[in-house]
Amino acid sequence: MARKTTKKAKEAAAAKPRIRPGRFLLRALFCLLLAMALMIGLYRLLPPPSTPYILAEGARLGGIERTWVPMERIAPVAARSVVAAEDANFCLHWGIDMGQLRAAIAQGGKRGASTLSQQTVKNLWLWQGRSWPRKAMEGVMTPLMEAMLPKRRILELYLNVVEFDTGVFGIEAAARHHFGTSAAKLTAGQAALLAAVLPNPKERQAVNPSSATKRRARAIADGAATIARDGRATCFE
Repeated sequence: MARKTTKKAKEAAAAKPRIRPGRFLLRALFCLLLAMALMIGLYRLLPPPSTPYILAEGARLGGIERTWVPMERIAPVAARSVVAAEDANFCLHWGIDMGQLRAAIAQGGKRGASTLSQQTVKNLWLWQGRSWPRKAMEGVMTPLMEAMLPKRRILELYLNVVEFDTGVFGIEAAARHHFGTSAAKLTAGQAALLAAVLPNPKERQAVNPSSATKRRARAIADGAATIARDGRATCFE
């Protein structure tokens, strides 16, 4: 009797459909892409309540400064200044700037090639520091975000989560923290100084800036005026 039961169990096990590794990987990839699309789609209309990095810094520091503001309450010169500082061709690419990427590779990776879109993905959903897993996730999510969100919304998200000083996140908190004003009332000079601290806000200061930061701010102010003239700001204004 036991032999018959064992034989039947083996036959039943053999009759069960086997999940092929290739099909399993395709299903896993589909689920991952669907999860990414849902996360991105959620932020098309809703402001992100927080980010992994903001939560980590809040726990480390015991609190952070951050106030969400829509693009309508951010001075246009502030938006142009951040774009000029971080990604002057923001309106011209689909999330990956191939020209900058090729230039970075040619220089042996000594210069950065991350676009503002890639930085938005990193700041919203991923973790800090350089690693291949993070870059791979960033490389998949960035084109997906570009396909789902307008450029203006991507920039709005970035301006509200990027760090401008230790524990100071977003352009509104930065304007109040450094200059005692709102993001809507930032002058060209103030906006350039805030943009000049990116992407190293823990090493650069918008108030009492070093000579290097002042030079960078002047270059950013010129760049912001340039992209306003040549049309490279049209996608978010």
